[in-house]
Amino acid sequence: MTKFPIDKFKDLETPFYYYDKKVLDATLDTLQAELRKHPGYHLHYAIKANANIDVLKEIQRAGFGVDAVSGGEIQQALDAGFDASKIVYAGVGKGDWEINLGLDAGIFCFNVESLEELRIINSLANAKGKTARVCFRINPNVGAHTHANITTGLAENKFGIAMEDMETAIREADELSNIEFIGLHFHIGSQILEMDDFVALSARINELQDRVEAQGIVVKNINVGGGLGIDYKDPDANPIPEFGKYFDTYAKNLKLREGQQLHFELGRAVVGQMGSLITRILYVKHAHVKKFAIVDGGMSDLIRPALYDAHHKIQNLSNTDTDNVEVYDVVGPICESSDVFGKFERLPLCHRGDFIALRSAGAYGEIMACQYNCRRLPKAYLM
Repeated sequence: MTKFPIDKFKDLETPFYYYDKKVLDATLDTLQAELRKHPGYHLHYAIKANANIDVLKEIQRAGFGVDAVSGGEIQQALDAGFDASKIVYAGVGKGDWEINLGLDAGIFCFNVESLEELRIINSLANAKGKTARVCFRINPNVGAHTHANITTGLAENKFGIAMEDMETAIREADELSNIEFIGLHFHIGSQILEMDDFVALSARINELQDRVEAQGIVVKNINVGGGLGIDYKDPDANPIPEFGKYFDTYAKNLKLREGQQLHFELGRAVVGQMGSLITRILYVKHAHVKKFAIVDGGMSDLIRPALYDAHHKIQNLSNTDTDNVEVYDVVGPICESSDVFGKFERLPLCHRGDFIALRSAGAYGEIMACQYNCRRLPKAYLM
């Protein structure tokens, strides 16, 4: 359960991100314990969820790797001390400089999303006299029970190589002089809470494995991506996701071959619950039809509500008297009607200067912040 050191907040400029180190450490400890039950399972933290250097150093010390989707993320991981041999690099639009960075660093593999990309990687590796290890990201055409904007495994999505083209891609990789094919990669979406989605992915991977095995193709690594969600409604009741249930789902349903390694790319599940956006009330506006709690944090600091219709639990940290509540729309200062964190929120009586926490904001919060309206980027503190 997150503890808010509100006395320390008084000296900090709002809005800012508060990262609870105890929650992060407990999450990492649980991950380590669950992974020890499954030899051959490897975690690459999806750095796109949160690239704060202090947070990354904690994850690195826990012994995990990184899933990067840009050259900048690769560099941030290296700067945080991650072993390059534990970095996987995905993304549909890898630039030449990003590929060269990965080659020079000696990353574990490139998750390749098209034949065109494969040929460019081969050419760049050839120019350096190097061999690039690659996994092919296959689009499994498996749906996920999540928001449409974060579904990635359908045929209509931009991600991955079609299943029909899988063998063609593997055969071409075998013919290229500077490519080593080492596995298959999948990812069906984010904020998934129904284990049946991962069961369906396992069934599809089993089919594809049987198919390539029948042709004598050896697949050393399977990467199932990430996707495990968190409890946004009640973060204190469920501060740590169901990692055991998640890994056990794959253990029971995915038919790995002898010696085959299984890789995961969890992001939100690792860092989501440790973080809160801390903002202060500027004004309590009494309109004719409703009351507004206008805070100094906005969609430029936490864009998920505006972008995904997401809802983060909202708490008044300065007033915890739940016997005296009112109903507010909690809104930010940005000049956009979508700059709303919550409507009809039942909160203890709000006043100017109250600290408000938007919970479960450790993932896709600070990392997606922008300077719209020429606002300053929020700072972040790991305490």
